[in-house]
Parts: sequence; structure tokens; C-alpha cells
Amino acid sequence: QVQLVESGGGSVQAGGSLRLSCVASGYTVSSNCVGWFRQAPGKEREGVASIDTIVIITYWTDSVKGRFAISRDNAKNTVYLQMNSLKPDDTAMYYCAVTRGGRCYRAPYEYGTWGQGTQVTVSS
Repeated sequence: QVQLVESGGGSVQAGGSLRLSCVASGYTVSSNCVGWFRQAPGKEREGVASIDTIVIITYWTDSVKGRFAISRDNAKNTVYLQMNSLKPDDTAMYYCAVTRGGRCYRAPYEYGTWGQGTQVTVSS
């Protein structure tokens, strides 16, 4: 059974950093695309970044380019999202998810397995 567990969220001031982790069990993170998503209250879930089987990385949200970095540690079966220069607009629940195949997509419906999420709150 595939399970994803996110951690690393918290409350920080604007300009701070956090590193989110997505640990997989029952599954090898290098076998499929893994994406990070976020959902703020009253807003739709949006794709943030993804990393596919051959480490092609895509940042789906323009506002995170240059500030966020997605990476993968195969030995730890973990995908990370390093978030720097955080802004209040980054406040959201962050989720990691796995696609049903090897390709990455922006749309959440393309991802079949989700973690429970980790809350990120950025204060001004």
C-alpha cells in the first residue's frame, strides 16, 4: 500500500525558509512523478512543483520560481521542497502526491495518491 507522509511545515515570518519532506512507503519515489501542491483557504488546489523519474523538474507556479526548489533523495525515498524567501501568499496546506504514470502534470486529478498535508503559515 502506497503511503505519503509530509512534514516540515510551520509558522515563519516573511523572508524565512522551510523545507518540506515527503516520505514514501510501499513505493519507490523514483518510479513515478512526485508533485507538490498547495491549497489556501477558499482557493483551488494548485500545482507548485514536480519531479519526474529522470529528474526533470517543473515549477508550475510562477510566483515560486527562484524561491522554491524540489529535490529527491532516492536512498531516503523522500522528495523535498525547499522554500526560501517565503511570503504571506505562500500560506497554505502543502501536499505531495504521486501520478499514476511517469509523466508529471499540473492538474491535481492526474495524481492518484496523496499525503495528508502539512500546514505552512507565513506572517508579514
